[in-house]
Amino acid sequence: MMVTAGIAGASDAVPTTPSAPEATASGSPATGISLNGHRNVMAHQTVKFRGRVTPGGSREVVVRIGGRRLHTHTRSDGSFRVRWHAPGSGTYGARATVANTRVRSHRMTVYAFRPAEASYYGPGLYGGGLACGGTLSPGKLGVANKTLPCGSKVTLRYHGKTLTVPVIDRGPYAGNREYDLTAATKAKLGFPSTGTVLTTR
Repeated sequence: MMVTAGIAGASDAVPTTPSAPEATASGSPATGISLNGHRNVMAHQTVKFRGRVTPGGSREVVVRIGGRRLHTHTRSDGSFRVRWHAPGSGTYGARATVANTRVRSHRMTVYAFRPAEASYYGPGLYGGGLACGGTLSPGKLGVANKTLPCGSKVTLRYHGKTLTVPVIDRGPYAGNREYDLTAATKAKLGFPSTGTVLTTR
């Protein structure tokens, strides 16, 4: 389907945060941990994360994401896997920690999207005022939405292209569309005049 195309892209590794070694259940001090997985997923989708603790050995790992603590154990080579169910659209921070230590990965951001109907506006309205302040121009990045607070950051995705823009105006007021993209936002995403876009909000 169009709304799910391009979401499961290549995994992005998250490097280790340097930290002092800590004793672990295996008897060998852990010196590092990595975490990687898909950064762009669909809301309510099950997401697979994986990583590795160095040096290898059997250790408990805790992955924190979306207010949850996911517990797993490493294999003998230090690798681990864990699954997370994206509860809804939004932006989530994820980080892995070797249990009972200060050894943790860098934070990675996961974007969970949902489909929304959208259109675009701009030509014929340039120079006019925006509901959130300022004026509309050909290069203005942003979206119009009826309910999100002005300035709210919205991450949009269309056919593999991702862009984060603020809410700058109110609308659209036609059909069942949720977002009006400015012409500049439309161009960066390669979005047509109307269609379905993926959004984190």
